[in-house]
Amino acid sequence: MRTTADPGGTRRSAVRRSLPTVLALLTATVAGVVIGPPAASADWVRDEQWYLSQLDAGTAWQYASGRGVVVAVVDSGVDATHPDLVGQVLPGADFVRGSPADGRDDPVGHGTSVAAIIAGRGDDGDGVKGLAPKAKILPVRVLDDDNKYDDAAVVAQGVRWAVDHGASVVNLSLGGAAYSHILAASIAYAATHDVVVVACTGNRSGTSVESGEVWYPAREPGVIAVAGLAADPVPPSSAGIGGSRRRIPSGGKPPSRTLWHGSVTGPATVLTAPAARLTGARPGGYWRIQGTSFAAPLVAATAALIRSRWPELNATNVANRLVQTADDLGVPGRDSRYGFGAVSPASALAAPIPWTSMNPLLASSAPVLAGGPGPTTRMVPAARRLPAASISSGVNATLTGSAALLVAAVAIIALILRHRARRRCLQPVGAVRRSAVCPSPRSSRRPGSLWLPPPQPSARTRSVDRPLPLRR
Repeated sequence: MRTTADPGGTRRSAVRRSLPTVLALLTATVAGVVIGPPAASADWVRDEQWYLSQLDAGTAWQYASGRGVVVAVVDSGVDATHPDLVGQVLPGADFVRGSPADGRDDPVGHGTSVAAIIAGRGDDGDGVKGLAPKAKILPVRVLDDDNKYDDAAVVAQGVRWAVDHGASVVNLSLGGAAYSHILAASIAYAATHDVVVVACTGNRSGTSVESGEVWYPAREPGVIAVAGLAADPVPPSSAGIGGSRRRIPSGGKPPSRTLWHGSVTGPATVLTAPAARLTGARPGGYWRIQGTSFAAPLVAATAALIRSRWPELNATNVANRLVQTADDLGVPGRDSRYGFGAVSPASALAAPIPWTSMNPLLASSAPVLAGGPGPTTRMVPAARRLPAASISSGVNATLTGSAALLVAAVAIIALILRHRARRRCLQPVGAVRRSAVCPSPRSSRRPGSLWLPPPQPSARTRSVDRPLPLRR
């Protein structure tokens, strides 16, 4: 067991025995709820991670661990001294206090919980093990001591900074009702730099967003908006982590088909992930948590696993893998309740998904599928899409055909004009001299053609330019 000390000098096991009771609701700018500690036990933290079994994490780890991928946690900071995160957290940035703070402390605990869900070390049997345990966390603090932000420009700064400092996945477990042009620009900036952006859809209860509209920036086109699923109804001890790859897990348990009651969802929803009855790391120990804030990092971690296995895969194809391999919930296809379905890490890493140049998150709008309110988007299945080479060939063929028609038309017009010019130049005896537009034999011949001089005038023949002289 790891024995990294906390600031008070107590070991992790001692921290467990002295967990404070916390019953607090985080602010509207984050989508997580602290619901109190579990009973003290030497191994309760790992046992409480039932979602690793549901997501068939054991199979996913046979393909990738997240090594080589940097995930930015744009949040309240991350406690880099937490035993689950020691060695996992890179120097980051703090847009609340400014330099020299580097985001590696967390006065709230929210960002630490998010980071551990993504990349908790998991090198022993204690504590929170992340879904991408070998990924690195880039902490970017944008939330204040009250766990909120007053200006979306601060979040936008954090996103841009993360993109410029090596993040290939950005997690945003925050949001609100208001659209922000500057935040939209930072999301576009991430897209142009091939960065995957994941955000939570938001919570209903106790927040300032009650309408059911997905939070912003989750509803920004191109963002992977994650809603929350209810807790697994099967006790965690009934199945272990592992099993074979599946559409609906056979080695673990099928995903809950029930949306968590506190989750906001809507037409912008892309995926779902477990959001209830979770255990999170926090400075000094652990706590029980729930909310879409903690569903989003499970999708961000899956994106990190994909980028770890296929470093050359661009953000469009990472998103395509996520949605094409999701466990379909609700009505068939995408709907406004579950999006494309529940994230499936093992399938995303094992399924043969064709390369595509079409981002499924930017597809044209279409009527919503039965059973869901409002508009949604329809994605063309990847197997039916043309690869980039085929699309390019079709475009080239079209351009070549158009060019050939244009050349033929120009040639016909040129022949007509030349014929008319000849008719003006060849006039009967006694007519006026040729005009300056009539070409000479040398000037009108084509390069490389044989030119013959005109016949010399004789006693009986003269140039048509002059009348025959009178005989005396």
